[in-house]
Parts: sequence; structure tokens; C-alpha cells
Amino acid sequence: MISRPSRVGIANTAQERKNVIRAIKRHWQLYLIVLLPIVYLVVFKYVPIVGAQIAFRDYNFKDGIWNSKWVGLKHFNSFFSSPQFGKLMINTLGLSVYNIVVGIFPPILLAISLNYVRVKFFGKTVQMITYMPYFISTVLVVGILSQLLSLTGVVNHMIEACGGTAIHFMGSPKLFKTLYVFSGVWQNTGYNAVIYISAIAAVDQQLHEAATVDGANIWQRIRYIDIPSITPTAIILLIMACGHVLTMGYEKVLLMQNDLNMETSDIISTYVYRIGLTSMQYSYSTAVGVFQSVVSLILLLVVNYISGKYSDTSLM
Repeated sequence: MISRPSRVGIANTAQERKNVIRAIKRHWQLYLIVLLPIVYLVVFKYVPIVGAQIAFRDYNFKDGIWNSKWVGLKHFNSFFSSPQFGKLMINTLGLSVYNIVVGIFPPILLAISLNYVRVKFFGKTVQMITYMPYFISTVLVVGILSQLLSLTGVVNHMIEACGGTAIHFMGSPKLFKTLYVFSGVWQNTGYNAVIYISAIAAVDQQLHEAATVDGANIWQRIRYIDIPSITPTAIILLIMACGHVLTMGYEKVLLMQNDLNMETSDIISTYVYRIGLTSMQYSYSTAVGVFQSVVSLILLLVVNYISGKYSDTSLM
């Protein structure tokens, strides 16, 4: 016997619907603000997913996306069996992990240091100076690196003045990762420190006052109050960084890349750019891009699960 919904249940559902409509009418300005980012996500993030199907087709302009021949996992197999696959994975993972490990501590140290600066004017000045590089474009940062580290640059002049031999920094495969990572640390440390400064500012000052009364010095207050308070923020940022291990941007790498350092500077993103736009192998490059996204999503979910299980801090 099929049970019918009760009149009470139908009435409750209708009342809830009326309450929702009434709330939307009352606060329509807030819903309008929320609508704008939703439209952005749908148009620029979700709609393009439809075009990702060309990774499974032999795409050509004549037939279009929907009429191109379906080839399944052909392009994925071609990428996995290509001689570039191993080198690209090693370079991408090496650069990403190096960037995460080196970049996670400087913002924390800067934030904690600024929190204990007694002279407020000095602290604000240091914060502004360290924050400014974030607004410098990537093109300009690489241009500065090229000028300083060229064979006729300031750094090599200093090396030669000390009796050394000039080093071709920008053309050295061994130095590429270090130059990329530490230039990024210089550019982003001030910006990332603002997040930790906000987390430290949210700490109840009574904890510091109680610790001071109990005789705790600055180092003990940092260890037992500040570091535990910013640990959840650091974990969240680490989880998000792990989600971009394979999908790191290609712009800076491409600007620093040349024939001499190609051995270590060629990553998956630059490879996709090269074969997709330069060689116009759209289906193949899309397949590589889909592979990046899927692996990044899996890494994000795994790291988030491990973090939630052992530290009670996760994205959801």
C-alpha cells in the first residue's frame, strides 16, 4: 500500500517555501551580492567543463566539439607512454613540493615577529615594505631577476670582485628551482603573513596576560599560545597548496624558461601551453589538463581527509 503525504507535511512544506520567499524579498540585496559570484562560477568555471570532452575526441574545427570522432582514452595513453611523462612529473612535483616546504614558514615567522614589535610605526613600516612586492607583476619580477643575475649583472660583478668566476644563473638547470622558489618567497611572504597576523589578532589577550603573570617569557608565549592559534590556518593553507601541486601556474616558469634550463624547468603546465597553443594539439593538451585536474582533486581530498582525521582541521 502506497502511503500518501499527510496534510500536515504538505502544509509545513508550503509554509517553509513561503518563509524562504519572504526572506529573499526582505534581504534581496544580500542575495543579489551572492548571485554575482555564483554567475561567475557557472559561466567561467562550470560551463567550460563541457568543452573538456575534447580530451576524449579527435577534435577539429570543422566538426566541432560534439561531432568530432570519439577516441576514448587514446590521448591519455599517448601522454602516459610518452618519453616526456616521467620528466614532467618529476619536475612538476619537485618544484611544487620545494615551493610549499620553503614558502610555508617565512610568513609565519614574519607574522609572529611583527606581533611582538614594540614600536608600532616600525612594525607598520616593515609590514608595508614586505607587502609591496606582492603587487609587482610576474613579468617585472622575472625582469629584475634577469638583470641582477645576468653574466653582466650586479651579482656576477660582486662575485668577480671577490675573485670568483661569473655564473650563468638563469641558464643553470640546477639553480632554476631555487631561483623560482625564493623569488616567490620574496614576493608573497608579506601577503601571506597578513593571514597569520589576522589569526594571531583573534587570540584572546587574557591568555597572554595570564601567561605573563605566571612568568612566561616571549618564547614560551609564542610556543604555547601563538603557534597553536595559527596552526589551523597553516593547515588549511597547506591543504589548498597541495591541491595545486600539479596545476601550478605556467606564467612565471615560462618567463624564466630557456633552452639551457629546459631540463628542469619544463613542467606539465608549460608542456600543455606548448603543445596546445603552439602545436595546436587541442585534444592531447586537454587530456593532459584533465589528468592534472583529476590528480589535484584526489590529492586535495586525501590531504584534507588525513588532516581532518589527525588534527581535527579540514576544509569540510
